[in-house]
Amino acid sequence: MDNDNQVPLLELRNITKSFGGTKVLKGINLKINANEFVTLLGPSGCGKTTTLRIIGGFEAPTSGEVLFQGKDITFVPPYQRSTNTVFQSYALFPHLDVYDNIAFGLRLHQEEHPHPYPDGPLTFTEKIKKSINKTTKKYTEAEIEAKVNYAIKLVNLTGMEHRNVTHLSGGQRQRVAIARAIVLRPKLLLLDESLSALDLKLRKEMQYELKELQRSTGITFVFVTHDQEEALTMSDKIVVMKDGLIEQIGTAEEIYNEPTDRYVANFIGDSNILVGKVIDEKHVEFDGEQFLCPDISFPENSTVDVLLRPEDLDIVYPSKGKLTGIVDSIFFKGVFYEVDVKLDNQRIITIHTTDYIPVGKYVGVNFDTDDIHLMEVM
Repeated sequence: MDNDNQVPLLELRNITKSFGGTKVLKGINLKINANEFVTLLGPSGCGKTTTLRIIGGFEAPTSGEVLFQGKDITFVPPYQRSTNTVFQSYALFPHLDVYDNIAFGLRLHQEEHPHPYPDGPLTFTEKIKKSINKTTKKYTEAEIEAKVNYAIKLVNLTGMEHRNVTHLSGGQRQRVAIARAIVLRPKLLLLDESLSALDLKLRKEMQYELKELQRSTGITFVFVTHDQEEALTMSDKIVVMKDGLIEQIGTAEEIYNEPTDRYVANFIGDSNILVGKVIDEKHVEFDGEQFLCPDISFPENSTVDVLLRPEDLDIVYPSKGKLTGIVDSIFFKGVFYEVDVKLDNQRIITIHTTDYIPVGKYVGVNFDTDDIHLMEVM
């Protein structure tokens, strides 16, 4: 939870953004503290990448403020911010090897600016050359070598310094892009869907590597993804977005165990969601039965959504079940079976279990009172 007395590293205040007549962001308020790994999570079109681009200075908001350590940077250009970005495409220079790709940003701080392409100057480089030289220190070649070698070691590319980046695997190119971004030691690193092009096994490996890299460098990471597993694996704070708004902010545990509504519950993990009615401060009714549910914060007689996570449900003998029904289907998922039970009222409920339960068997479904989570009806 944010400390109200602490000045956040980054703060977005009432950010809106429109493209033509379409309002993409509708009032984003967000605080990001130093040394956090923050993930913007949501489906395509929810506004997460636009939010990231506004943080990085690549887009200007239609209204609202971007504050960095309490100072307004809303219209400060990207190269004058203490941020760096790893794009989904990696954006590596194909004519430079690993070492020179990583060193490129450092060499922008020298008097002479090499160009990544032999046929002419890079327009963007020429455009920002004077501004960078006026506002930042210049590095010697010895300083550049020390910084690049340190970054290469951090991303586990030692021995590949002079390899052409076009000959690298997707995971290796990803590491080069990250090393190039962190070599200047930005206070904030922005990553836009930067694992989406990798295969499943490599993506899982990179999730742990990125989190460890964030811990070891102390750089604040803001990561954009639509993948719930990535968000849950890496994040200190998850920002769930929907239709240009923030739906919920919390830790991975808070988002998973205490989603605010059906949208968040369905987006994070598998869910059984039933419509219920609050009887009193300790009881809720669903599927025609009353169940003990302590600490209910909704008023009596209010309609609520009831969340039961599949892994919180147990298949038991019918006489011991709070609900009963017939096993309708079973699928092996590697570490568990996904069992669909058709309840006596014909509702399908999903259970995750390590036991094989044959189709057609009459079973009970049991759960603890703490496994019932009530949500506001959307």
